[in-house]
Amino acid sequence: MMDSDAPDRRSGETDPGDSEGIGPEDGENSSTERTDGEDVHGPAEPDVDDLLAKLDALSDTVDDPHEREKVRQTISLVERMPGSTAFAERITKYTSRDMAESFVGAVLFALPLLVEGGVFEIAAWFAATTVAGVPVLLFAHVGFVFAAVAGLLYFADFRQIAIRHPIFGFIPRRYAGVLLVSLITSAVMLLFWGRLHEGDPTPLEQAGRIAVVWAAAAFGAGLGDILPGESQGEDLGKFDLDIGDDD
Repeated sequence: MMDSDAPDRRSGETDPGDSEGIGPEDGENSSTERTDGEDVHGPAEPDVDDLLAKLDALSDTVDDPHEREKVRQTISLVERMPGSTAFAERITKYTSRDMAESFVGAVLFALPLLVEGGVFEIAAWFAATTVAGVPVLLFAHVGFVFAAVAGLLYFADFRQIAIRHPIFGFIPRRYAGVLLVSLITSAVMLLFWGRLHEGDPTPLEQAGRIAVVWAAAAFGAGLGDILPGESQGEDLGKFDLDIGDDD
C-alpha cells in the first residue's frame, strides 16, 4: 500500500519542468523591471548636477534641523569639488549678504535716474493714460518689471539658481527679495533726494516716479545679487521665514 501511494504523492509534487525557472517571458519581464528601476533612480550617466538635485530634494524632505544642516554641508562640499561647474555657476542659498548686494546694485542703477527729468514726464504720462479711471500703462509697466526680473534671474542663464523654500509654496525667495529691496530703495532715494514731491505731483504721479526708477533699480538689484555668485553666510532658510511651509 505504501509503495502504491508513493507515486501518487510524487505525482502531486510540482513538475520539475515547471520549477526549473520562471521562463523566458517572465525573465524578460524581470529584466525590464530592473531596467525601469534604474531609470527611476536616475539617469544612466549621472553628473554632479544630478547629485546636487537629489541632495536638494533630500534637504526638503528631512524634518530634523540637525540632519537638514548635514545635508546642506554635503551640498556645499559637492559644489566645491574640483572640476565641478556648480561651484562657479550654481546658487542655492539666499542670505542677508545677497540682500546687501541687491541694495548696492539697486543704488547704482537708480542714481542716474534721480537727476533725470524724463522720469517726471514718464510718470505724468502714466498718470494721464487711463481706461475707465485705471492707469493701464502704469500697471503694464509694473508687470514688465515683474517679468523682467523673473527672466533675469531664472531664464537669462547667468547662473543656475535653485528655488528652495518658496514663500507660500510658490514665490521664490530671491525673486521676492530683489523686487522688495529695489522697490524700497527707489522710494527712499526719491524721497531723500527731494524728487518724490518736486513739482507738487499727484499721488498717482508719485507712484509713477517710483515705478520708473524701480525698473532700473530692480534690474541692478538682480545683477548685483547673482553676478558675484553664491554668497557666504547663513541661508535665510534656516530661520522661520517659510510662510506657508510645513517644515
